[in-house]
Amino acid sequence: MKNKILTALCILFGLMMINSGANKFFNYMPMPEMSEEMMQIMGGFMTIEWIFPLVAIIEIIGGALIAIPRTRALGALIILPVMVGIFVHHLVHDLSGIGIALLLFAINIWAIVANWDKYEPIIKGK
Repeated sequence: MKNKILTALCILFGLMMINSGANKFFNYMPMPEMSEEMMQIMGGFMTIEWIFPLVAIIEIIGGALIAIPRTRALGALIILPVMVGIFVHHLVHDLSGIGIALLLFAINIWAIVANWDKYEPIIKGK
């Protein structure tokens, strides 16, 4: 039962990441109203022209991999740095979005913990 719940959550998580990554390329979802501080942060990201395409590609690849049970362990690791960035961003700059960020981060951590046996040989050096 727990495995089916994790699979369903990972599929939804993966679809959200794919959607978020695709939106960075095609801009089909409207941007929410931003504070002055957020406008400055976004302006800083825009000056680094390669950062959004890189994050988008990682979100799309990681989202696709985490949605597929066989590749979930790899997808969870690939998407982890992006999730840490999203969580810390909301924690520091935009507390209104911390709930969904925390939920997605928890799903990512759960996927890592559930696949720990696949990481163990790497960590132990076997």
